[in-house]
Amino acid sequence: MDSNADAQSWEIAMAPGLDVIEAMAIKAYAELPDEFRALSGEIRFHVADFPDDDVIREMELQSPFDILGLFEGRAIGDIDSPVTGEMPNRILLYRRPILDYWAEHEETLGTLVSHVLIHEIGHHFGLSDDDMEALEASVA
Repeated sequence: MDSNADAQSWEIAMAPGLDVIEAMAIKAYAELPDEFRALSGEIRFHVADFPDDDVIREMELQSPFDILGLFEGRAIGDIDSPVTGEMPNRILLYRRPILDYWAEHEETLGTLVSHVLIHEIGHHFGLSDDDMEALEASVA
């Protein structure tokens, strides 16, 4: 690609908004194997600029930039016994920490969003880092 044209496209580019990060997460989730998505049950995605104060306090974070995402939901053993009025599982992605990490590392934003998504679901369900790496490789 012409470096001049590339520089011009970056001159007018703006940081992706919450809706763009959410669309990336939905796309990445759709590309995961059916068996993995079945573990999550119904899942929703929520993107915020930063974690809220409760998350920062509960996780004892030094900074709101210390977390890229969070899985909220039921443990895998409890999925078959829903509670009335319970909300579906949800993955929260934090746009500003993700963009900060992206700016400091050599990977695409789509790859990073997919990585955070897989790790949030994987840690919740007790997958090892090796299992998650294999899953990431299968959708790369």
